[in-house]
Amino acid sequence: MKQSALAVYVAAIVLSMSIGLYSPEISLAEAPSEIVIGAHLPLTGPLSGSGKEQKWSYEQAVKDVNAKGGIPVREFGKKLKVKLLVRDDESKPMKAALAVDRLIRGDKVDMLLGGNTASFGVIPGCMIAEKNKKYYHASVSLIPPWLDKKFKWSTLFFFSLDQAALVPFQIWNTLPKEKRPKHPALLMENTFDGKAFADLFRSVGKKHGVKFTFDKSLPVGSKDYTKQIKKLKEMDVDAILIFASTEDCVRLVRQMKEHDYSVPYFHGLKGTWSGEFWKTMGKDAQYILCDGFWSMDYPYWGSKQLGERYHEEFGTYSVSIGATYALCQILFQAIEKAGTLDGAKVREAVLADTYETVMGPVSYGLDGVAVFPCTASQWWNGKQMTLYPFDLATWTLRLAPPWNRR
Repeated sequence: MKQSALAVYVAAIVLSMSIGLYSPEISLAEAPSEIVIGAHLPLTGPLSGSGKEQKWSYEQAVKDVNAKGGIPVREFGKKLKVKLLVRDDESKPMKAALAVDRLIRGDKVDMLLGGNTASFGVIPGCMIAEKNKKYYHASVSLIPPWLDKKFKWSTLFFFSLDQAALVPFQIWNTLPKEKRPKHPALLMENTFDGKAFADLFRSVGKKHGVKFTFDKSLPVGSKDYTKQIKKLKEMDVDAILIFASTEDCVRLVRQMKEHDYSVPYFHGLKGTWSGEFWKTMGKDAQYILCDGFWSMDYPYWGSKQLGERYHEEFGTYSVSIGATYALCQILFQAIEKAGTLDGAKVREAVLADTYETVMGPVSYGLDGVAVFPCTASQWWNGKQMTLYPFDLATWTLRLAPPWNRR
């Protein structure tokens, strides 16, 4: 009788284990209703043009993964849909820190997608996430200042500053010698990022035998650049490298036109790549170059479709959305691989594997950084035409004529 009872008991346990009702080792945790991911972005202020594109890319990635039923999470034995919460950091470092604090403490997010720009958003956000031991998956931040902080609860997906500084010189070298800039100017905004770029451009320029005829920091948010424009004109500057916000780039170019001053080569970093720049400038943006993170012409699965979706909705194109959409792709795949919503384990999964994205294959180093190439494009009829990387280029540089011949 005892043996019979024991046999029944054992059989019941075996049956329970087989249908997942009993097992201390493999019992499933109580599943949340969704995965809550927070983000702080500059939806107002001088960085709002790029912030809005970033928000759109996050929303599209969430929409796409939810359309498949969500992310399989082994810990809970089911798929969970993603809920995205976005707070406006107003392009201000203090507001970025406050936004992340509210997302963590008030909204109880499971993990975070990064903000925009190192000193204005990403680094303040990472610092708050670090304090609260919450995983912060970032892009759109210069790598050196991020590495200096030695973050343990963050990762970063961005281009190398050294590589970005090489791009204009590499493009110039493709031109016939007589058409290469002879009197280039360096206009870098008076911020940490601007100063970092200025130092690199000077260093790389020296190696390429290029000396900048005009080299001055650009005041942020100035209403009048007449003084700088007159000086550029006097010094016969024929190429401009500028690092500034979209608002400042728009104001400078408009005032250059008012003074009937143009240069054959105008290459903007940060401020000339967003769709807002073309919408504001119209045909006056023609010939202007911009940096960027990505191109819809990349030969990777989903790239063209993502670019077409953006154009269909806004009537403009983007060279940024691929990188931040890929940031989401990496995070979502890593959650599945980790099989948990434990941020530390998800971060480990990000560092341990290679992920397929609209940016191509992405792998992180042990320092928490994954690098992609900075692009260069030229505005033409409302689209950024890819000039660089050369092996992915779809366009050949066109030097700008004077304003009255455009």
